[in-house]
Amino acid sequence: MVIARTPSRSERIAGGFWGLLVGDAVGVPYEFAPRQRIPALAKIDMDPPVEFMRSHVGIKPGTWSDDGSQALCLVASLTELGALDCRDLMDRMARWFRDGYLAIGRDVFDVGLQTRQALGKFIAGKPLEQCAGNGEWSNGNGSLMRSLPLALWHRGTHEELARDAFAQSAATHGHLRSGICCALYCLWARATLDGGLHPWHSAIERFESLYPVGTPERTEYEANIHPRDPAPAKGSGYVVDSLLSAVWATKEPTYEGVVKAAISLGQDTDTTACIAGGIAGVREGIHAIPHRWMKHMRGKDIALPLLEALLETDRRGQEPRQNPLEG
Repeated sequence: MVIARTPSRSERIAGGFWGLLVGDAVGVPYEFAPRQRIPALAKIDMDPPVEFMRSHVGIKPGTWSDDGSQALCLVASLTELGALDCRDLMDRMARWFRDGYLAIGRDVFDVGLQTRQALGKFIAGKPLEQCAGNGEWSNGNGSLMRSLPLALWHRGTHEELARDAFAQSAATHGHLRSGICCALYCLWARATLDGGLHPWHSAIERFESLYPVGTPERTEYEANIHPRDPAPAKGSGYVVDSLLSAVWATKEPTYEGVVKAAISLGQDTDTTACIAGGIAGVREGIHAIPHRWMKHMRGKDIALPLLEALLETDRRGQEPRQNPLEG
């Protein structure tokens, strides 16, 4: 009988980091395909079956998209500055958008509409607080897909983590609903990182404790998100669908199963697999990601220094603080 080893904290952080990048890369060729056109689970892989009409023709297997690049922008900003600075984050995302910063081969081949509009305003010199759309139709998943590094890096309270999740979302997606989904996701990731048995339920409880009945956040949450009922999963680019589809996919017991389930939903496959794969990577640890997928990931020269910076920041955060009265 083989007893599964519980992954260490550093293995969980590395698993989340690579989990989102690998999930994104595996999902890229299937993006925009309707559910009924997605291959059977056994045939879903980083390189699709030859008969499948893939998206982004010419993009090599193992390439992350805008999801991965923007998440890496957040990692770089957090680890270099030691705090969430949304202007710095937007500066980095603008460099990605214009120059291919943290994109493999500097190739920017996929940009969400709301992020494109927000970055366009930012580059044109608009004040940061005026760049993001905040209407009902400004609830795409662009801020959710990049938010996992915040939870992997953060050492503050649950309230501070949720507050920062709202803030990083508002840089490009200003509607309250998008911020709530990012806060829920980061609380979910933290509970998973801590090794909780029911991390999604813990995230719900923590959110409801932070935002009691009567607050704008709780009113919006109860009216439009329904986190206790993630079915039916849809896999669309709507932020609520993306979050709840990821919750549905993570019912699978393995990292590979989670990513394939996310992709099987069709539509925004790279983002659903990125969001769900990040959580599965935190839950299962880096060694649970299939070797064949890790082997074919491109951009390791870009990603590995950022992972090491993230792990080093976490190690420093766990060191006991020296008593100033001691030598």
